[in-house]
Amino acid sequence: MNMHAQPANDTAATNLEDRLAEAARFVRMHAIASIYHAGSGHPGGAMSSADLFACLYGAEMNVWPRGIADPTRDRFVLSKGHAAPALYAVGAYYGFCDRKESLNLRKLHSPFQGHPHVLDLPWVETSTGSLGQGISVAIGMAIGLRLQNNPARVYTMLGDGELQEGEVWEAAMSAAHHKLGTLTAVIDYNKLQSDASNDVIMRLEPLADKWRAFGWDVQEIDGHDIAAILVALRHAGETAEPSVIIAHTIKGKGVPYMENIPTWHGSVKFTRQQADEALAALGASADEMKELLDV
Repeated sequence: MNMHAQPANDTAATNLEDRLAEAARFVRMHAIASIYHAGSGHPGGAMSSADLFACLYGAEMNVWPRGIADPTRDRFVLSKGHAAPALYAVGAYYGFCDRKESLNLRKLHSPFQGHPHVLDLPWVETSTGSLGQGISVAIGMAIGLRLQNNPARVYTMLGDGELQEGEVWEAAMSAAHHKLGTLTAVIDYNKLQSDASNDVIMRLEPLADKWRAFGWDVQEIDGHDIAAILVALRHAGETAEPSVIIAHTIKGKGVPYMENIPTWHGSVKFTRQQADEALAALGASADEMKELLDV
């Protein structure tokens, strides 16, 4: 396992999987709260990707709060930039940014905008949001690092609706051609996008076969199974080919009224009651609710 960041306030849990589950719980709660304060945002994909973020930042990647000061750090590109609330939340948990300040999602002059901005947050590797482009940026990073004999790995997270962009498949072909074994793509495969299912808008299956045909090492996992995520990430670090992890997830995971409901994809505004109900479903204590919502 690579060296990784330590949480600002680690839990008493002794087991790695328990610690990562707690990190994922925080990510979900913090994302809900920041979207509530913003009055808009994309909660569904933040909830579905929380376990993946926790494992990447809490166990797999060699990343540090000092960010770009370490040239050998692993790089992470959030290709599905609209899941920024989850990225900011995991950054807050592991000490990359302030927990209270990072609740200022989408506010004027806040560095925590609706999509990540590299000039505002030094620990964010690149600005993202135009779907399909993030994986190309990640490939460029991986090639550049190899030219410098830098052993750092590059990770990118894509949404499943994003896979309908032609640029993604051009990038997939390029990565396999250049044999970028240091590149890992993680797909948050929650089966919903915008206002309908992938199958209604544009079918993706057979998804694993497509990636294999492009020359990638492919794994399919339960994207909410911490142990399975860790095994898949470690395997990806050992392949000679670029690796893709297709993580089957649930949109809105952890909040019953949100799970598998397309309308919770984005552009939503939480009422205080909805925010309270979401945090309660995630097991928030009275103190946690006050800390997250009454700011």
